[in-house]
Amino acid sequence: MRIIVISDSHGNFKRLHWVIKRHLDSTDLFLHLGDGLQELEDIRCLYPEQKFLAVHGNCDRYSDEKLTRTIDCNGNLIFACHGDIYGVKSNLDKLKAKARMENASIALYGHTHKNFTDYEDGLYIMNPGSITLPRNGLPSYGVIDITKAGIAMHTVEVERF
Repeated sequence: MRIIVISDSHGNFKRLHWVIKRHLDSTDLFLHLGDGLQELEDIRCLYPEQKFLAVHGNCDRYSDEKLTRTIDCNGNLIFACHGDIYGVKSNLDKLKAKARMENASIALYGHTHKNFTDYEDGLYIMNPGSITLPRNGLPSYGVIDITKAGIAMHTVEVERF
């Protein structure tokens, strides 16, 4: 199973659409971590057969999406949030504790606009960064592959356009 993780597109439909089109044929799930759900709604209309999930970000004023989600992907639980309610700009302690309470093997968050991956005591952690307004390099998004052999994840940096 392949999951593309996107966060913090902040109104940039063109950049979000570029990522979606690039992975349409190879992805089982697109997961948006907030602050860009208005353009995600437009994308959902263009690709109604594709699976899109999202969580509410602090800038998503009129979204009905949940603040957090726990998703079962082939027996692996993924805890997803935007991150602001867990204080991720200070540290990841609350996020990791909540993910472990949910029995998740993967914790995903956005909000900081800084891409990041880590593995700590059985918990994979990822922030895909921002595809429009990065704060530590180039625009980026995340890729997670879940197979029988295990979990592999990385962030992909892309040129600005």
